[in-house]
Amino acid sequence: MRVAFAGTPEFALPALRALCTHHEIVGVLTQPDRRSGRGQKLTSSPVKSAAVASHLPLAQPQSLRDEAARAPLAAWRPELLVVVAYGLILPREVLELPRLGCLNIHASLLPRWRGAAPIQRALLAGDAETGVSIMQMDAGLDTGPVLLERRLPIRADHTGGSLAHELAELGAAALIDALADLQAGTLTARPQPAEGVTYARKIEKAEARIDWAADAELIERQVRAFNPSPVAESLLDGEQLRIFAARALPAENLLIKDAKSNDCGAIVAVLEEGMVVRCGRGYLVLTQVQRPGRRPVSARDYAHGLALVGRRFG
Repeated sequence: MRVAFAGTPEFALPALRALCTHHEIVGVLTQPDRRSGRGQKLTSSPVKSAAVASHLPLAQPQSLRDEAARAPLAAWRPELLVVVAYGLILPREVLELPRLGCLNIHASLLPRWRGAAPIQRALLAGDAETGVSIMQMDAGLDTGPVLLERRLPIRADHTGGSLAHELAELGAAALIDALADLQAGTLTARPQPAEGVTYARKIEKAEARIDWAADAELIERQVRAFNPSPVAESLLDGEQLRIFAARALPAENLLIKDAKSNDCGAIVAVLEEGMVVRCGRGYLVLTQVQRPGRRPVSARDYAHGLALVGRRFG
């Protein structure tokens, strides 16, 4: 099948690789190069790098709203456009251009978590499972009929990064199954139900700041969801400390005597596992942290030689 591909981040790569193995990739759309890092160097997207390495036709329009920007896609004459975390809105002219329309890999079980950040929102909400949906795209925000879905339990050790990796691989395999069924004429579209719709709004940097008055389990989910980006953080003695890993402990399971503070955010102990911080309910054991300009280290190594007990985050 003649397939065009539209994607930008690392999450899209397994699907692109799978398509290259099973179908003819006639062209790749990805977002324009962006400046990133401390030096603000112009950087290619992961999808662009993969397309260049595989010698695939490539286009990087700023938008697809005008005919000139859509010209490369039209010239490729795809039967189908596969979209994975592309990041640009597809106007009606693009949706109608391929004979078989446009399919999207969405990292949730639709209609739950339509929108920009379904992986992080599922972790933040404490969902027991998530998955991928192969969806026929329409003019709405992730509102098209679902053609195929695959489920994945969310484990206690999943982070935003590890869950994204597993869902990317799951989505790639599901896509190939869906395209095989499409070619065989056995693929069935299922309209999304009106019940159970939730929206995964874009993650804002301010959400990474920890509120120590919250429940320890909620803060643990925040830490997991925001690893590797934007990374949960909090001030300690005027210095911003990034928290990459942590584990919640219920108050009744932690035997800490002579704690110097009952305040939320207070460090009440330094154990072999890490620093123990009092929360609004329960305790959070910080296990991996990062100081500004340094590499991430175990919280135990960070605490070495410091008198931390009694100090307070916030």
